[in-house]
Amino acid sequence: MVQFSRRQFMKVTGSTLAGSSLALMGFSPTAALAEVRQFKLAATTVTRQTCTYCSVGCGILMYSLSDGAKNAKLSVIHVEGDPDHPVNRGTLCPKGASLLDFVHSPHRLKYPEYRAPGSNEWKRMSWDEALTRITKLLKDDRDANFVEQNDKGQTVNRWLTTGMLAASASSNEAGYVTHKVARSWGLLALDNQARV
Repeated sequence: MVQFSRRQFMKVTGSTLAGSSLALMGFSPTAALAEVRQFKLAATTVTRQTCTYCSVGCGILMYSLSDGAKNAKLSVIHVEGDPDHPVNRGTLCPKGASLLDFVHSPHRLKYPEYRAPGSNEWKRMSWDEALTRITKLLKDDRDANFVEQNDKGQTVNRWLTTGMLAASASSNEAGYVTHKVARSWGLLALDNQARV
């Protein structure tokens, strides 16, 4: 182990500080200054989003890049916290900071799938098929279980056999609209996951 006296330590740190200060003032080798580095996000498109992981509802900025060619698709290359968002003010938790891995995961579900009762395999279906199936099942359940009046004869117009959970990516406005739609159906079991 090397032993430094206090005087030797001050000399080493002082000379290092002086050298770095000279470099900052322009007294550095010209070869180091000859290269101009490109800012990696200079040609990207920025999209504001809400993180999908939990109910906090942090704001994120997603940077995507494409060369603008006819058949080229935008590809997300960077994700960071939105400094203008009132919830997280630019910070992200470890899950939110790893959203880029989630976006590019080969296991990410991109299409609706259906597994029939008793089956062990999932089958892909179109969005139209999925939404039509959901609509039909909701209508059948509401028609079978809607309660117009309680035992006292009071009008209650409620539907107790189905509940709704709004997504974590919902804003206050989207949550408000979801609440109004669900209540108009007579749903009582309703929660909005995000608290934005």
